[in-house]
Amino acid sequence: VAVTAAASSSSSSRQHVQGFELGKMGRVYGNGKGISSSALPYKRTPPSWLNVNPTEVEEQICKLAKKGLTPSQIGVILRDSHGIAQVKAVLGQKLFRLLKKNGLAPELPEDLYFLIKKAVSVRKHLERNRRDKDSKYRLILVESRIHRLARYYKRTKHLPPNWKYESSTASTLVA
Repeated sequence: VAVTAAASSSSSSRQHVQGFELGKMGRVYGNGKGISSSALPYKRTPPSWLNVNPTEVEEQICKLAKKGLTPSQIGVILRDSHGIAQVKAVLGQKLFRLLKKNGLAPELPEDLYFLIKKAVSVRKHLERNRRDKDSKYRLILVESRIHRLARYYKRTKHLPPNWKYESSTASTLVA
C-alpha cells in the first residue's frame, strides 16, 4: 500500500493511503483522535546498569502473582521498585507468558475483567437510581465493549468458545 503526501495542499501534513486520509479516525466511545503512544526502545537487551538475575526476577513475579496482583500491577512494581523497565528484555519472555507457564495467569484477561467490573458497578448504581438515563446509556456502551472484546478473545483463543457475558452472572465473575 503506497503512502503519499497530500498533493492538493502543500501546507497539509496529512497523508493519504489510496484515497483514505490517515489520522482522521476517532475513538469509538470518546472524542479523541490522537495517535500518541509510548515507544519501546529499539535495543532488546536489558540496560548495562541493571544487575538482576533472571531466576530472581521470575521468583519475584511468581511471589507477587500469588499475592493476587494483576500482571500490570506486577509490571508497575518491577518498574518502580526494581528498575526493570521491560520484563521481556530480562527474561526473554513476556510477563503474561511466564504467569501462564507457572499456572498463575488470571482466568479472564485483565482489560475484560475491569470492563465487567465497571458494568457491575454501573448496574448496581442503576438499581438505586432508576431514572439516571446517562448511566443507562453508559452501561450500554460498556457492555458493547465487553461483547466486542470477548469476541476478540474467543477468536484468539484466550477465552473458551462457549464463554458468554451475562449481566445476571457478571458479579460472580468479578467477586
